[in-house]
Amino acid sequence: MPSDTMEVHGKLEAHEKNARRIHCTCRPGATVWLTGLPSAGKTTIAYEVARLLRSQDRRVEVLDGDEIRRFLSAGLGFSRADRNTNVQRIGLVAEVLARNGVVTLVPVIAPYADSRDAVRKRHQQSGAPYIEVHVATPVEVCSVRDVKGLYAKQAAGELTGLTGVDDPYEEPESPDLRIESQHQTVQRSAAMVHELLVERGLA
Repeated sequence: MPSDTMEVHGKLEAHEKNARRIHCTCRPGATVWLTGLPSAGKTTIAYEVARLLRSQDRRVEVLDGDEIRRFLSAGLGFSRADRNTNVQRIGLVAEVLARNGVVTLVPVIAPYADSRDAVRKRHQQSGAPYIEVHVATPVEVCSVRDVKGLYAKQAAGELTGLTGVDDPYEEPESPDLRIESQHQTVQRSAAMVHELLVERGLA
């Protein structure tokens, strides 16, 4: 192949790559907030959704509640005021990411309805898509799973303020999606979230 032709071919290829990159970054972002009791399966589902989206070259972030507590919300306790502050901080980060083209998965309990409503309102004001998913696993199932040993500690008197046991959890009245994870696989639960994103033009 002549050198001039090779040069033109190379430029065209580079242009196509840039076009694909621009197309990818201009696709709409969204926040997907997965609320539910401790050990409901929120984080596991979120990471499976992230895997599905990344396989489609989507920009994805998972805002893990434990990581947020260690870094962004270090020093906050578990009073109602501190829980609200934690949720609003996460909501701000999620909204900024979402309006910049990132699908942001937030597997965070967010036990109080007014805190969740404030996050939704922030997204509505900025025009960033927001989806609330209630991972509605019953406390009886969550306490058996007990991924972090929280229910055992509460039962032994070593822990107080456990959401859904001795601290309130206000279930969403009208979530965009409700998942009963005890009746299906993680893959099916993640597929339901992904299907909703596709339906709304976000995946």
